[in-house]
Amino acid sequence: MSEVPLKPVGREDIRKLESALLVMSLFDREVLEAIKNPAERVTWVDSLYTAAAALARERAGLPASKIAEELGVTEATVRRHLKGETKAGQVVLKVYERLAKEGFKVELPPELAGADKCRELVEKIRKHVEEIQNLLSSWS
Repeated sequence: MSEVPLKPVGREDIRKLESALLVMSLFDREVLEAIKNPAERVTWVDSLYTAAAALARERAGLPASKIAEELGVTEATVRRHLKGETKAGQVVLKVYERLAKEGFKVELPPELAGADKCRELVEKIRKHVEEIQNLLSSWS
């Protein structure tokens, strides 16, 4: 992935930032634990996408009303994610801080590295990320 803009200017920059936030969030230890449960997986991925997309747009200077309109959610949902009042919002804000300090970096927790289950989980996550990237591409 090319340089990830922390202060996006334009749609392409917003897409880069939201993709980086989403991918890094999916590899967060708390998220990896939560998405092991199939019932939680869809909710987590959807919430992480909304939180990442909202933060990327907010960093680009869009008002909450415009972000909500673009994402098809309520302004209240956008504000809760941006304030870290949701679990997904907390994760994405934490990831943004890491991204600002360390750059784009995805690391598997040591207990997962090399495990067969890890490969399966990574493949599932890759598929989810591809689905989300396809959705993002279709919205532009």
